[in-house]
Amino acid sequence: MSLRPTLETRKAVPTMEGAGVKLHRAFGFQDPSELDPFLLFDDFRNENPRDYQAGFPWHPHRGIETITYVLSGTVDHSDSLGNSGRLGAGDVQWMTAGSGILHQEMPKGTASGQMHGFQLWGNLPSDQKMTAPRYQDVQSRDIPEITDDDGTTVRVIVGEFWGRTGPVDGIAADPQYLDISIPAGVKKTFRIDTYRRAFAYVFEGEAAFADASRPTGVLLEKEVAGQEVNIRDMSGDRTLIRFGTGDEVTVQAGVDGVRFLLISGAPINEPVAWHGPIVMNTQAELQQAFRELRNGTFIRPAH
Repeated sequence: MSLRPTLETRKAVPTMEGAGVKLHRAFGFQDPSELDPFLLFDDFRNENPRDYQAGFPWHPHRGIETITYVLSGTVDHSDSLGNSGRLGAGDVQWMTAGSGILHQEMPKGTASGQMHGFQLWGNLPSDQKMTAPRYQDVQSRDIPEITDDDGTTVRVIVGEFWGRTGPVDGIAADPQYLDISIPAGVKKTFRIDTYRRAFAYVFEGEAAFADASRPTGVLLEKEVAGQEVNIRDMSGDRTLIRFGTGDEVTVQAGVDGVRFLLISGAPINEPVAWHGPIVMNTQAELQQAFRELRNGTFIRPAH
C-alpha cells in the first residue's frame, strides 16, 4: 500500500456564472491535464436568493458530462430534447451532453433561502464525444449510504466502495464519487485505485490529509480528540486537495468532524480544445461546434 502525496491544497475562488449566480470554483479553465478526466468543479452555496435566483438560463454543452449534486434547495432543469424535472436535497443528475444539448438550470432555495449544491464536469474521450445525449437522474433514497463502526458515513454516488455500488452507470471515465462524513478526531484511510486521478473537496468542518512525505502525527503541534495531528495541514471549508499517485488517502477529522467529497477517475490522456461548455479534441472540432450553434444545426436528430 502507498499513501498518495498531497500535490496541492487551495481554497475555492469566488466567481460568477450563468445570469449572475455567485459561487466558488475549486478548479476549472486551467490546465486540463491536472485532474484529467475532470475539467471543472463549482460549489454553489448561498443564503441570499438574490445571489442565485437568476440561475443558469439556456446554454449549450458538447463533448462532456455534467454532474449536479444538490444538498439543500432544489434545481429545476429543462432541455432542448423536451426533458424537464427537479432535483431536490440529496439528488444527483449525471448528464452526458455527448453530441450536443441546450439546457437550463434554475436553482430555488429552501423556505429560509438556503441553496447548496455542486457541479462537476467530466471530459468524454474522442470516440464518445458525439454520442447521443442522455440523463441519469438519481433520487437521494437510491444512493447507498454506509456507516462504519467508528461513525464514518459514506454516500456512494458513483463507483464501488465498501462493497456497495452507486446507482449511476456507464460513465466513460470510470469515476468514483463519494460523499464522506467523519466524526471528530477519527482517523480514517480510504483506498483508491492507483490508476485514478483523485481530489478531495472539504465543505464542512476541517481535517488533516496525510502527505506521503509527512504523514499526520509527524509534527506534533496539537491534539484533536486525543489523537495527534499536524495542525498545519488542516484543511477547512471550501478547500480542494489534489493528490498524486498511490492507492490510499488518510484523513484525520478535526474537533467538529469533517464532511468532504472524494472524487477520482481514469485519465483520458487526449488533447483538449475547450471554450466554455464545449470541449472537443481539436480547434477544428471546436470551430465546427460554434458554426453549428450559429446556423441552428447544433442539436443532432434522434436516431
